[in-house]
Amino acid sequence: MADIKKDMNKEDIKNMPPMNGKPEGKGPNGPGRPPRAKKGTFGRLIKYVFDGHKWQLIVVAICILLSACTSIAASASTQMIIDDVITPGLKAGKVLGFEAGMDSVWSNLIGIVTMMITVYAFGIIASFTYQQIMAGVTQRTLMNFRNDMFNKMQTLPVKFFDTHAHGDIMSTYTNDTDAIRMVVGQSMPMIFQSSLTIISLVVMMLKYSLWLTMAVALFVFVMMKVSGKVAGASSKYMMAQQRAIAAEEGFVEEMMEGQKVVKVFCHETQSKEDFDKLNEKLFEVGEQANKNANILMPILANIGNIMYVSLALIGSILVYFNVPNVHFFGVDPLSIGIVVTFLGMSRQLSQTVGQISNQVAIIAMGLAGASRVFELIDEEPEMDEGYVTLVDAKKDENGNIVEADKHTGMWAWKHFHAADGTTTYTELKGDVQLVEVDFGYTEEKLVLHDISLYAKPGQKIAFVGATGAGKTTITNLINRFYDIPDGKIRYDGININKIKKADLRRSLGVVLQDVNLFTGTVMDNIRYGRLDATDEQCIEAAKLANAHSFITRLPEGYNTMLTGNGSSLSQGQRQLISIARAAVADPPVMILDEATSSIDTRTEALVQAGMDNLMKGRTVFVIAHRLSTVRNSEAIMVLDHGRIIERGDHDQLIAEKGVYYQLYTGAFELE
Repeated sequence: MADIKKDMNKEDIKNMPPMNGKPEGKGPNGPGRPPRAKKGTFGRLIKYVFDGHKWQLIVVAICILLSACTSIAASASTQMIIDDVITPGLKAGKVLGFEAGMDSVWSNLIGIVTMMITVYAFGIIASFTYQQIMAGVTQRTLMNFRNDMFNKMQTLPVKFFDTHAHGDIMSTYTNDTDAIRMVVGQSMPMIFQSSLTIISLVVMMLKYSLWLTMAVALFVFVMMKVSGKVAGASSKYMMAQQRAIAAEEGFVEEMMEGQKVVKVFCHETQSKEDFDKLNEKLFEVGEQANKNANILMPILANIGNIMYVSLALIGSILVYFNVPNVHFFGVDPLSIGIVVTFLGMSRQLSQTVGQISNQVAIIAMGLAGASRVFELIDEEPEMDEGYVTLVDAKKDENGNIVEADKHTGMWAWKHFHAADGTTTYTELKGDVQLVEVDFGYTEEKLVLHDISLYAKPGQKIAFVGATGAGKTTITNLINRFYDIPDGKIRYDGININKIKKADLRRSLGVVLQDVNLFTGTVMDNIRYGRLDATDEQCIEAAKLANAHSFITRLPEGYNTMLTGNGSSLSQGQRQLISIARAAVADPPVMILDEATSSIDTRTEALVQAGMDNLMKGRTVFVIAHRLSTVRNSEAIMVLDHGRIIERGDHDQLIAEKGVYYQLYTGAFELE
């Protein structure tokens, strides 16, 4: 059903509005949805991450805290080694000797080394643990996103798929979720760890020296300003790169689906040129995005080098002139160990700031992807206010219709009347009426005008007319793919707005011109019409559709695997399977939308015989360009620009010598 757009005429599609009033974008990507993060996106993303992962994330936070503390321990140990081991050793005339007075120095060294080994061991375990946990959290979060997107997609109206390019939707499942993966699995843990590291470093710096901390703060301010400017530009181009990837993927998908058409019309050169333009655009924005992203780290590294040299110079001056050192615990002379420790911490700080800056563009792209994902999840589902349901039924000993607990071959509409609390059952016969129906895909332009027709149970009603006359639109309204603003459509005397959409569609069988076969066996594709059908029922449906003969000649018969929309089968064989799929559903009403227009005359006879078997005893709506297939219809509706201009059976319309007569005799063509 999602591909119903293929079966609509160009005029109908042109008149349909973009979803949510958004303008159609240029190029193969369809509606342009710029990947800008909306307000509240980050908070929503965090909720998704925490959903069902609260305790895992608490463990992750503890492990990241331990990992951050480990990185600080290296700087602290440097100061201890210099001030408690090297400096006392130099004063004693030995660096690592066993002479008198050196026992305490050696003891300090062993204690510091033992502490460092212990801390680093905990750090390695903590880092390994949180990365393993985050891998699971990330993939489960993406799984939840994909489930929610797909579940929502099943509730969306056909209108959504008619107004959104399929490549654009696929990009949401691939590119956008991958951008979210980068944020959740990489950026969030890194930013949390880097933030803890920066806080720890600042505390340690204030503990050691206020003067040197102030010098570091000046350089960090410069680094942040540069990061903001460069990362902002990178973020802008990365979002543009995301759009360009979506456009290119949409074009590639389009070319793969239409490869036969491309080759038939020798369109390979033009296709290459069109792809080159999209690829060139992707190259341009990708180049700019990566230029800005790649230049940031060298800039920050050089600022860090300047800071390193400056701190070494400032520290040396402070030590040489014995300037009082202000810190958390008071004032005392600045030691060489503190200066060296500061140099290490400054290097670590500049690297940490660089890591955070590198994540800005990734986070921006991830939030843009999350916005597009949430946009799909937030789409308005197909509204269904129906309350009349379809049930299996039977007649009791008094001839009254009652509900049955199993399939009896008889269906009924179960209608609950809120006014008096009673429930009535109406036998499903296939009586369809359209009364003064007006419809337009936009309010400004109607495509159907005052359509009234009556299809009695078992009748065959045919629609003929030029492309754009509104034939397929009428069948779309019977299916309630779209709701009508004016007029009535009644099914067995019940307004179809009162019938639940799923039950309404379950009572309608559809055979389209373009057949969609799914990856699976032939049996699976036939059973798609009714999932609880047995193998025997599927085989009977295939026999009814004249498909059994060719299916048994397939390599594995009904167990033959079909892929690529049944590309190994002929168009006629694929159509016969689609007829069998409709037959196994055993619906009382059938819609045949130009089901034989794309097959040869010889195959048409076989398919037509299958359809004739399918139509027996059913109300049938037929859309056909080949007028020979509708001669036996009880009523033929001739449409022109959304109006019924002639109606009657074949003989009546021929006798009137109007438009149908001219179409049938070839005076002018349908097109």
